Amino acid sequence: MSALKLFRGQKCLTCSTGLSCQSWKNTFEENAVGQRSSGGFFGKMLLPRWNMWWILLAFCTSARGLEIYEHDNHEVTFSQGLSECMMMNELPLVLPENDGVDVNNLIPKFKLCCSDKAPCVLCLVINTELYIHPAQGMEGELHVTDDEEMRNSMASVTVCFKTAPAMPTCKKVECRIRHADLIQNQAKISMVIAEPAVFPPSSEVFVYPLQSLSLTQKIFVPSSDEVCSQNRMKHTKQCCVPAVNSVINQTLKQVELHFAGRNMKFPSMCIQYEQNGRCQEWQKMTIPLYAVTPCTCLQVWEKDGIFLRSQSCPFRETDFLQGNIWQNVSVLVGQRQMSIEGQMLLWNISAPCRLEGEVWPCQMTASSCREMEGFRQRLDNSEWRQNANGLWEEMRAFENINLQLAPCVMVKVDGGGPLLGPFCYKNTDRWRLSLLVVAVMLLVWTVVIFYCLFHSFVKRWVRSCHHGGFVKIVRKGHVVLLSPPDVDDGVSESVCRLGSGLCSQGFSVSVDQWSRKEQSRLGPLPWLHSQLLKLNSVGGKVVLILTRKALEKTEEFSSESHWHKELPQATGEDAQIWSPYSDVFMASLWCIQADKQMGRTGERFLLVKLDSSAVQRLPELLQGLPLFHLPSQMEALISELTVGGKSKGSGGRTWTMWKWSASDRWTAKTEKRVHYGVS
Repeated sequence: MSALKLFRGQKCLTCSTGLSCQSWKNTFEENAVGQRSSGGFFGKMLLPRWNMWWILLAFCTSARGLEIYEHDNHEVTFSQGLSECMMMNELPLVLPENDGVDVNNLIPKFKLCCSDKAPCVLCLVINTELYIHPAQGMEGELHVTDDEEMRNSMASVTVCFKTAPAMPTCKKVECRIRHADLIQNQAKISMVIAEPAVFPPSSEVFVYPLQSLSLTQKIFVPSSDEVCSQNRMKHTKQCCVPAVNSVINQTLKQVELHFAGRNMKFPSMCIQYEQNGRCQEWQKMTIPLYAVTPCTCLQVWEKDGIFLRSQSCPFRETDFLQGNIWQNVSVLVGQRQMSIEGQMLLWNISAPCRLEGEVWPCQMTASSCREMEGFRQRLDNSEWRQNANGLWEEMRAFENINLQLAPCVMVKVDGGGPLLGPFCYKNTDRWRLSLLVVAVMLLVWTVVIFYCLFHSFVKRWVRSCHHGGFVKIVRKGHVVLLSPPDVDDGVSESVCRLGSGLCSQGFSVSVDQWSRKEQSRLGPLPWLHSQLLKLNSVGGKVVLILTRKALEKTEEFSSESHWHKELPQATGEDAQIWSPYSDVFMASLWCIQADKQMGRTGERFLLVKLDSSAVQRLPELLQGLPLFHLPSQMEALISELTVGGKSKGSGGRTWTMWKWSASDRWTAKTEKRVHYGVS
């Protein structure tokens, strides 16, 4: 009778014999009654017929497919004695609490979860049978009220499931217990997991309670065809399969894809060569005609569909596409020594589609390639393998063949295909020797061209070696010229003339007076920081012009009151004589202070005084920076600003473009001096 209950409330599909399952059920019931009323020899004779009805009934039951699970959006159902059950996600590494609950049995099963408000989806239903230990103090303590029991008794069970490549997913169900309503301290909990995307079709799923791993169960996810063959799933979104039509446009040399009932939305699609080939994703509405062969197949599915794909091979009967196969056939030939005496000729053929035909070795003659008898081999579909490029290939060898005859390979494809070949072994040793000769010749030509371009430099370098010194390779760097915080027009003009003179010497010069617009947009400190970044990349120096006002501002910057007190705001007459370049000058003092703290004094900044008067004492912040007096030390300044030059401040020595004489004076290679008009 338990088997008959499976039919209740479900519409059966038609069996292959033509009778409905309901008809088999009625016939089965009639025969069952007849057999129970029969006895003796006649009853024994009906025993084989009884077994036959059981077999047919089982066949019809399996034909119905997945069981329908009607639910009302409740994830958890529970038996008597439990209440307020809630299901939540749980980490798989969390150890379960010892709350007096044992899992006696676990039965997982895939079903179709259906409700009136939503379409059916594939779901995993996990039925658990629990044994709940009696609460402490329950026996013999009748004064414990039901409210106290409900408030203090909680039970939980954690069940995990996982597919082979994924991490386990765990669900924890927590309920309140009323021990008085339990039947023999046992309870049942059913969990419904309606997440179809978690279960890939036809995959293997392991289900186990975290409290007892010995109860692990293995089940298989129904296939896409099995799920979508159900009457209630045929028209759902998950089982919807787009219809694709292909049109060959020989004028544009492409295949155009059309999807019925669609405007702009493009479904998911992939292209494969042969029905069991690797499917490569395709996201365009056209396919180039040269990439299409008679074995090209298309798979199409909805982007948000998780079950069914449609596969079609619409080009099988298109004969003119055979040429795309022959154009993409390649054969590689190699040689190998089998043993002391035996030799083999290796061959590897690759093509978009699997081919059937024959392969044989041949020996080249003046007019053709003559077959070497006894080595012909057959191509068939069984030994082809698809490589990483999506082409099908087959590799074999002709054994015990005389390689001294320089054999080649010929291929003949069945079905009217062309004769392909000959494909011969290419000796790469001679090619490698030719590459070596070409590389040596290129190296020689490079040396000759380099000598011609740098002939004068090489002569100067050799001459300096004979005199016991070396000539450094120098280049003009970037110079940042900062004005002092003076309002004297004469000082500003001198700074501009110095910048113009350095520009005429080939230096890249930035003067703060020439960059007022950029300073207003960025601010003094960011503008100076951008100039310092350029110095770091191309080399150069920041030139700080010293005047009496500049020395006073530096002393003020270094004083103790500057660090601990806020500077007063300039008002009245003071505000009128404040220099527009004072902010940049003060920003440079901040950078000099940072360089000194990092032990980089003098690497980026140097000092220039525009008159010949001696400086009595430099402020502590500026001590250690190179100092040049103009115009008397202009040549030393140019040498210092040249990247590759080296000097030690005022009167320092340098070995770049200048020679140091015994009298500690700079002597130029030419008597011509440059006048910059600074005084």
